Amino acid sequence: MMISVIIPNHNGSATIGICLQSLLSSRYKAYEVIIVDDCSADDSIDIIRRYPCRLIRLDRHSGASRARNAGARASRGNLLFFVDADCVVQEDTLTRVAEAYRKNPDCVIGGSYTPVAHDDSFYSTFQSIFINYSELRNRSPDYIASHAMVIDKHVFARCGGFAEDFMPILEDVEFSHRLKRAGVRLIMDSTILVRHIFNFTLAKSLGNAMKKTKYWTGYSLGNSDLASDSGTASLELKINVVSACICWLLLFCYVLSQENFFLHCMLFVTVLNIIYSRGVLRAFFRVKGWPFAFGAALYYCFLYPLPIVAGSISGTLFYFQMRRTVS
Repeated sequence: MMISVIIPNHNGSATIGICLQSLLSSRYKAYEVIIVDDCSADDSIDIIRRYPCRLIRLDRHSGASRARNAGARASRGNLLFFVDADCVVQEDTLTRVAEAYRKNPDCVIGGSYTPVAHDDSFYSTFQSIFINYSELRNRSPDYIASHAMVIDKHVFARCGGFAEDFMPILEDVEFSHRLKRAGVRLIMDSTILVRHIFNFTLAKSLGNAMKKTKYWTGYSLGNSDLASDSGTASLELKINVVSACICWLLLFCYVLSQENFFLHCMLFVTVLNIIYSRGVLRAFFRVKGWPFAFGAALYYCFLYPLPIVAGSISGTLFYFQMRRTVS
């Protein structure tokens, strides 16, 4: 089975070489690698040309959706595998892709990140564990992320590919919803894993959470599914954010009143949240042990919700601004 691996690239010189080197070390033989460069201004092109892959250069900066669609049109394989330029493919990933498709030829199949990030720092691996857990906990997901998407070429063409006039991110969520409306079944396969290069610091981790939440909120308001249990935008995370807001309010009341009642209430809410969030907290422990899990739990329960609240507010304003623009 011929697999066309399609990678959009825009100023990805820091990671594209590692990505291509990992792909070319694959034990699977029947594949091609197509890089679609979205008008990079760095030395990405020089790096890409060192590797035996097909390079397509877009005439203007248009976003990842147009790059992926261009790669799909130029592909020779009957099976498309979309990954990102900051992902490291494992030696057996393409073999897993082929095996998964043979078992489920009528489905679009999703993989995820490895639990441990390529750059194994606290914030990067926190994010990688969180995404791995969130994306793989449901066999039949709400969406499949484009960092590890397996789709038949004819199904991709029939359903129109990625929307090129969509928001800067979440085009894979919109495409997944369109696939489902067309009657295509989505499934997750936990054996298809790529190792992501995050290079996250505290500021980058919080900034990423705020940006993703902004656009997710705007899209979800328009889609009328803000409260749905959807991948990384899970009910667990949403309840965790509500719990954090309540705890901050209770702490504020305690500071004003010095009444221990508010601290007791804060402890009670935190315990309930830990019980409800036990799945992701258990994943932190299972992958990295107690010291990491303790720090990750504190970060997840009390600090990580801050940019999500800020992103939700920004996304709501973004949604109403879009509505005014349309009207």
